[in-house]
Amino acid sequence: QVLLVESGGGLVQPGESLRLSCAASRAIFSITAMGWYRQAPGKQRELVAAKGNDGTTKYADSVKGRFTISRDNAKNTVYLQLNSLKPEDTAVYYCNAGVLMSGAYYPNYWGQGTQVTVSS
Repeated sequence: QVLLVESGGGLVQPGESLRLSCAASRAIFSITAMGWYRQAPGKQRELVAAKGNDGTTKYADSVKGRFTISRDNAKNTVYLQLNSLKPEDTAVYYCNAGVLMSGAYYPNYWGQGTQVTVSS
């Protein structure tokens, strides 16, 4: 079993940045991929970004060029850098451990979520 704990959410103004962190309870090198999802009020949970341990990445079109996913296997941690934030990025962001294969991400273990609010 993998335990994932997110941190780094908060309230920011449009155009500002945040970095989310997700610490895994055990070494994640054995996990094929790590991903970040988000869920806004009244909307379905959606994949934001995913990164395989071979360096393969996948991003939602709405965040390409603004968000960057990275992982530090020595620290069992995956990060999501959020730049140029927009009000529509407001959501609960969830860390996930899963499988990235043939361009598709298959979620498995979930974190508890961290709130990101973008508002002036």
